[in-house]
Amino acid sequence: VQLQASGGGLVQAGGSLRLSCKASGFTLETLAIAWFRQAPGKEREGASCISPAHTTLYREVVKGRFTISRDNAKNTVYLQMNNLKPEDTAVYYCAASEHCQGDYKYWGQGTLVTVSS
Repeated sequence: VQLQASGGGLVQAGGSLRLSCKASGFTLETLAIAWFRQAPGKEREGASCISPAHTTLYREVVKGRFTISRDNAKNTVYLQMNNLKPEDTAVYYCAASEHCQGDYKYWGQGTLVTVSS
């Protein structure tokens, strides 16, 4: 049972990245998948979540810039991040739960996003 997060990297402010969260050993279809992020010296915070019914939630500061989606056939959830800002710099983790407000049982290893000014 594993979640594999990928797609991070270094990008200039205003640029875009797409993160992927692929599951192996279980299906994501019946689970809510969230992206969390942790910036240096700060606590982890939720950025976005998508429910099994494709309902989406976003942290206020990423609304209009980030888009979460899921492809159940590929057992993968994506986070499209546009108009990135230096304050988006963080390690991004994906996690799985029964619902967006629930306990997250499975976590990916994290992927680093660095946005330069």
